Amino acid sequence: MTVRTVEAPLLWMPYALRVNPHLPDLHEESESWARAMGMLEGHRGPSARPAIWSRSKFHAMTVDQLTAWTLPDASLAGLRLNHRFNVWALAWDDYFASAFKQTGDLPGARTFTTRLHAFLRPERGARIPEPTNAVERGIADLQLHLFPPRLAHWRAEFNRALARYIDAGVEELANSRSGRIPHLIDYAPFRRESFAAYTAPYSVELATGARIPEQIRHSRTVRALLDAFMDFMGLANDIASYEREVHEEKDVNNLVLVVGTSLGISLHDAVPAALHLVNARLRDFEHLRRDELPPLVRRAGLDRDERDELETWLRGACGFLSGLHAWYTGAPRYASSDGSFTE
Repeated sequence: MTVRTVEAPLLWMPYALRVNPHLPDLHEESESWARAMGMLEGHRGPSARPAIWSRSKFHAMTVDQLTAWTLPDASLAGLRLNHRFNVWALAWDDYFASAFKQTGDLPGARTFTTRLHAFLRPERGARIPEPTNAVERGIADLQLHLFPPRLAHWRAEFNRALARYIDAGVEELANSRSGRIPHLIDYAPFRRESFAAYTAPYSVELATGARIPEQIRHSRTVRALLDAFMDFMGLANDIASYEREVHEEKDVNNLVLVVGTSLGISLHDAVPAALHLVNARLRDFEHLRRDELPPLVRRAGLDRDERDELETWLRGACGFLSGLHAWYTGAPRYASSDGSFTE
């Protein structure tokens, strides 16, 4: 059989990459939390389960760079906190893929996910089960630290986003087992859930200390801007991770496959079509930020402090996107051997 390849496309990114100055401090402690939670080899704890990562594989993922690139304005404390969340999200992803996606164990995935829901309690101080594995141990620890007083308003919304994230993993597995490739019309909203994109505004707020002002938070313009922001995150990931997801994990939940199947086109045409969709969502974000937000701000009568806060949040959101772009296009986790897509 002839294997055809398509050259990997380029993702557009209009925002300059900025790197958090605390990256060296983060690098020094990068593996300590992962090992303490049992995600990394060398953990000394009661669990008999094998570690999710070897030390070399963990460092090859460059999670510390991901965190420092996406949150260039964060304090060291905020950077550490978000770094732990990034480590946990990748641990969940890799554990779920090896334990359930690669084995096709849908009942096991549902049991695992049901238990995780018990750790996502909206009320502070709620009783949670005793963790039995590294993923549970990590989320239990994060629940103790993710919502300091300044971010307490995020507890319910953030945990709802995490519940969507882990539930989406089960739906992805069900799709893969049945060979059902999602339809393009449904895929973008679903990808926001399966990428945990609804947690990203929290990360920007954590890093910048700024919130979108309440007067405009629920407006059509801001909702559209946040949707475009989240769509770029997950859909660009599909471009970057196509080879790993489709060929290594046999996953059908990928934008390239979705576009090809929904439109009835070949891989050769689906790759640039998917790229155009991703870049279009980033252009939508930029259009809303530059052209539609300013008149909304004037109509809402925001004062100077509120305008400054909005600008600070938007600068953080642009930095978040540029950091993700840099990680997608430069991290070993997403690098294919020859930079091409194979059918």
